[in-house]
Amino acid sequence: MDVILLERVAKLGQMGDIVSVKPGFARNYLLLQGKALTASKENIARFEAEKAQLEANNLETKKEAEALGEKLDGETFVVIRSASDGGNLYGSVTPRDVAAVATEGGYTVERKQVIIPLPIKELGLHNVDIYLHPEVEVQITLNVARSPEEAELQASGKSIQDAAAEEEAAAEFEIAELFDDLGSAASDDDDQPAPRAEAQGDDED
Repeated sequence: MDVILLERVAKLGQMGDIVSVKPGFARNYLLLQGKALTASKENIARFEAEKAQLEANNLETKKEAEALGEKLDGETFVVIRSASDGGNLYGSVTPRDVAAVATEGGYTVERKQVIIPLPIKELGLHNVDIYLHPEVEVQITLNVARSPEEAELQASGKSIQDAAAEEEAAAEFEIAELFDDLGSAASDDDDQPAPRAEAQGDDED
């Protein structure tokens, strides 16, 4: 199916390009979201008539996206989720969740602008791409943790596995120290001189 693009579409073409795509992709995505029109003579003529206005609108929205992108690019957002001790989430973090946490942080981000190739199902730091405009892409970091304290730990470069290993090592060290202290106390008792027998009284004459 041939369509004429009304804006740049990644891996497909630029505004004004006529491209061939699968009918389902055209109907369910390009046409539905207003990114393209079917490439009929009437629509091509309509595009040519409106091209200058479309380009002006595109430039304006691109400038707005670039201004937002300068602030948003590289930002980190904390997402609190329940997870197992091994770090696996009970559920997953979706584009809707990302858009919500970014919006709470003061940025206008829509769910459809968030690109997550695979669902996020583990604790940790995850990079997520945000398409603010067909020509403006930024990247943010999601710090997915079970608590704000755990998020701070992960932000410092430690994973929950590292923290668990450190806690286990500390516990083993404390136990070892306890046994050392008990051993030292027992040794001290062994080193104590035996009490002297009381002196016998003088024999009677």
